[in-house]
This record gives sequence, structure tokens and C-alpha cells, in this order.
Amino acid sequence: MTPLVLRIIEIVAVVGTVASWSYFLLCSYSAAVFLRRKNLDTPSELPPVSILKPLKGVDPEIYESFRSHCLQDYPQYEIIFGVSDPDDPATASVQQLQREFPDRAIRLAVCPKILGANVKVSNLVQMLPHAQYDFLLVNDSDIRVEPGYLHRIMAPLADANTGMVTCLYRGIAAPTLGSKLEALGISTDFAAGVLAANALEGGIHFGLGSTLAFRRTDLARIGGFEAILDYLADDYELGHRIAASGKRVHLAEVVVETHVPTYNLAGYFSHQLRWSRGIRDSRPGGYFGLIFTFGLMWSIIAVAFSAGATWAWELFGATLALRYLQAWTVGHSVLRDRQLLTQLWLLPLRDFFGVAIWVASFAGHTVTWRGTRFLLKRGKLIRMKR
Repeated sequence: MTPLVLRIIEIVAVVGTVASWSYFLLCSYSAAVFLRRKNLDTPSELPPVSILKPLKGVDPEIYESFRSHCLQDYPQYEIIFGVSDPDDPATASVQQLQREFPDRAIRLAVCPKILGANVKVSNLVQMLPHAQYDFLLVNDSDIRVEPGYLHRIMAPLADANTGMVTCLYRGIAAPTLGSKLEALGISTDFAAGVLAANALEGGIHFGLGSTLAFRRTDLARIGGFEAILDYLADDYELGHRIAASGKRVHLAEVVVETHVPTYNLAGYFSHQLRWSRGIRDSRPGGYFGLIFTFGLMWSIIAVAFSAGATWAWELFGATLALRYLQAWTVGHSVLRDRQLLTQLWLLPLRDFFGVAIWVASFAGHTVTWRGTRFLLKRGKLIRMKR
């Protein structure tokens, strides 16, 4: 390379590094603002709510996740589980739950029709007629919640201008490296991005699968679950459409948790690639802008192309410090991730995997989801022929 080319790369790397500083500081600031918010007062009357949990297969710690929903200090609610196949192994856990909590309204709905590419949403369409209440809550099958969860999630819906309540989550890692990298990414990268969007956009305009609480009337206004039958990021779409209807999406202070599967590195990469391509299709501008958040990559390029100049190493050190500050502020202070301290040494490795996954996400438009291969086009799933 000519000296001019080397100099240009060096300058680009410095600009990328400084841009990432701004992002790290924004995430830390957004986390601090989120922590300073006051919890909403619980209304004197809380509405009855139907919890919808579509299932497919058995997730780690699935029974304890189910059980946590039965320990809610909430006046009136029901839990409706839905499966496509009556022989799905998850049905055994539902039946065990019904035996342990005979006084709880727990029902299992069999949803035999495949109404669209997204089987989870197909199940939700068929589960909805079984729900008897006007307030609905959808969350993923592997979500574990605290006893005050429903109180804190439903309180913001007392405001008629609030159309959806969603919340952050933390991952509990299995012993494998892939599982640890996944959980670390949730606590230090994904949640940070949500908080930054919340600060920059004056609130979020999408939902997270950890919790989606809304009114039946608002769901009907956006075309029901049927409107998102073919979308990969169904949680994002549901929140985005409710926000587009003129209602506010509220990011609640409550944090739930999920047990991350025992991914090996290949499994971790595959899951992250599917997730990344879904985000790329849902928020293309913001997703491309992630290039300005890869601080460690840019600072190492600066070191390499400056021939290890002292100023470049100082730049790298400052970047590393700011990245760890942001990770700690979000993962520890906001998410209260109990594993974070023991996993922070993996942060540089996780960030470099993040760069590789970001690059790979532009290399194709296919995703593999629960063993089925789809073409992803404008957020929609198109089943590929074998």
C-alpha cells in the first residue's frame, strides 16, 4: 500500500474510534437516565389479563419459567399455552403446572393450522379466541419473571395513550463458550442499543419478545396477529405497528431473564446471524450505523496502521476503558446481571465476533429458524423449497 492509502485508513480508523466513544457514552448516559426514572404508581384497579405463551419444544429451565408466572401477586389473570402439535414435549410441563397450581386458570390450546411462515404467530392467532380478557400479554416460553412482574407491567397501561409495555431482559448462560458470549451480548450490547434508542427517539417504537403487553382493541386496530404472520421479528413488528398507530410504547423498569441454550460456537454464530439479519431488515438505517459502534476494531486498526504509535495505543486504551464502563453500567446497574463480573474478560472476543456477524449478515438473505430455511425479504419469511 502507498503511504497515502495507509494514511487514509489510519484517519478512518481514528474517526471510527471516536464515533464509538460517542456511542459508548450515549449508552452509559441512557442507562443512567433510565435508572433515574421513577416507578409508576400502581393504579387502584388493575385489569384482568390473559397471558399468551406459544410453545415449541423444551427450553432450558422451562418449568421454572412457567412456574414463575403462577406466583404473581396480581388480582386476576389467566395463562394460555399454545402448541401446534399435541405431542409437543412442552405439553408435559404445562400439565405438571396445572397439577401444581389447580386454582390457577391455566389452559393448553392445540393450534393445528399453519397460517403463515411464522408458526409462533400462527399459534397466537389460534390462541386468541381462548383468551377471555381485554388486556393481553405475550412473552417467550423461556422467560422467568419476579412476583411483582404483572403489577409493574400492567401499571403503565392505565394511561390510554400507552399502547404497549415491553421490557429488557438478561441472559443466564450455560457453561459453554457460545452460551456465555450470547448472554454477554444481551447484557452489554443488545440492551445498550435499546436504551440508546429509547433516549435518542424519545421512547422506543418497537417491542421485545421478553414482554409485550397491550389491549385487544389496539391489536385489532393494527390488523391483529394476522398482520404479522409472515414476519421474522414479530415482536418488533407488533410494537412498531402499535407505535405507528399513534400510541406510545413504554419500556418498563422491570427486567426479566432467560436461560440461554448450551450453544457451541457454531450454534452461537448461527443464532446471532439469524437475529442480525432480522434486525437488518427491520431497521436497516440503524443497523448499518452499527459500524460506528465497533470501537475495539477501529482502535486496533489504528494501532496496526500507525505502526504501533504511542498515541494509537493510548486511543486503544481509552476505547477499552469506555467500552467496559458502558458494559458495566448497562449490564450490572440496569440489568443486574449476576454473571457479568465473571464474564467481562470475554468482552473483546464477543465484540470481534459481533463485527464478523455484522459483516456476514450482509452476505445473504436466508435464515434458519427451528430447523427450517427461509428467505428473508423486507422482514418477511419465505419458506425455501428443499
